[in-house]
Amino acid sequence: MTDGPQAFPPPGAPPPEQPAPLPQAFPQAFPAPGAPPAPGVPAGWAPYPTTGNGPRPGLALGAAHKPGAFPLRPLSLGDMYDGAFRIIRFNPKATVGAAVLVTAVAMIVPIVVTTVLTFTVGLAVDASGEYESDLSAGEAVGLLAAYGSLLLSYFLSFVGIALVTGMVVHVTRAAAVGRRLGLAEAWAATRGKRWRLIALVLLSIVAYFVATLVYVLLWIVLVVAGVGPWVLVVWGLVTVPAYIALCVWLWIKGYYLAVPILMLEDTGVFGAIARAWSLTTRHFWRTFGIALLTAIIGAVGGSILSTPFGFAGQIGLLVAPEYGALLLVLTQAIGMVVQNAFSAPFLASVTSMQYLDLRIRKEALDVELLREAGIISA
Repeated sequence: MTDGPQAFPPPGAPPPEQPAPLPQAFPQAFPAPGAPPAPGVPAGWAPYPTTGNGPRPGLALGAAHKPGAFPLRPLSLGDMYDGAFRIIRFNPKATVGAAVLVTAVAMIVPIVVTTVLTFTVGLAVDASGEYESDLSAGEAVGLLAAYGSLLLSYFLSFVGIALVTGMVVHVTRAAAVGRRLGLAEAWAATRGKRWRLIALVLLSIVAYFVATLVYVLLWIVLVVAGVGPWVLVVWGLVTVPAYIALCVWLWIKGYYLAVPILMLEDTGVFGAIARAWSLTTRHFWRTFGIALLTAIIGAVGGSILSTPFGFAGQIGLLVAPEYGALLLVLTQAIGMVVQNAFSAPFLASVTSMQYLDLRIRKEALDVELLREAGIISA
């Protein structure tokens, strides 16, 4: 017989003393500033970085691995999506508000230009949505200016959403340890990195433009050379999937995680690209799968939200065709604002959590975050 505790006490013996249940360290992911500690939180503990005290003796780590919006361990797809919606819910100004503000500012340009042209040269649209065929020279120039301003607004919106992504990266990083950043705090956190982020966006645009230009030139060379139609068919069947695969590969390996890296690490544009390449090594397909599914969800959800505004613009053509161009631009701008309000914060949050997840898997970042949250001692 052993001297240790008996697995089966004799009949009539009192039950062994059960240990007291361990308290949950941070039941609330984002407690309000100044709020009293939630039940089960040890006295004196704060939801965001404590210094020096470490955890209460006897506190199990498993009960306190989620001080913020998502657990500090390798993340599953469900963890990421749940964390993304928690981040958006508890930080609406720094996520949805930032996306709305940036997109609205970008869309002011075509609205103002189209309004001025509508009440000066006149940009009439018929009920089918086509511009009148007998346009004067001034009206044609005005039409080009309206479309040009709309394209410019899309570019400005793209750059602005990149800045919003940089802000959401800091919001997500703070949410990991239970801290909530406001709009001004998130914007201030990007100081010193904004021009680098814009340079990263422009570099990615140039890279895709060059790749597309080279591919199109190859098609032109084959057509000019007079190769047979079957050669063109085979060329297309082989190179079109290869070109798409190349674009996807460049997206994941070079750009997708470069934004959170640029925001959270002390590196430049090319250093962020090299770092993204390193992090996605041996994790390409998982990163790509989550990124693709997230992009599809964001696109579908954003389209559903923006579709009513497209219908409203078409109805406006029937009611007031003389203001059709203005109504189309206005409803399209509102639809873009609504679409980005949902898709941009969601995509940015999931991207940021993928970055943190890869660092947790490969570099034990969870230990650093748990220490920062006061769960474990230094």
